[in-house]
Amino acid sequence: MMTADRPKKRSLRLQGHATSVSLANAIWDEFVRIAEIRCMSVNALASELDATRTPPASLASAIRLFVLAEVKTSR
Repeated sequence: MMTADRPKKRSLRLQGHATSVSLANAIWDEFVRIAEIRCMSVNALASELDATRTPPASLASAIRLFVLAEVKTSR
């Protein structure tokens, strides 16, 4: 069983602008893994998600939902 960890603030650059998201280590690690599989930087993948999210959804929420969807489709 996985233990819960506190969200940690992560710095990103989206379209040249600095921003940050708070994500648990498990989510962040999976997000990084997905970016590597896609031969993308974390910033590029986050930029894609940011461009397609529907406000008021936060970027952190969009990343969490994206990671969840990717994990579910890889089963």
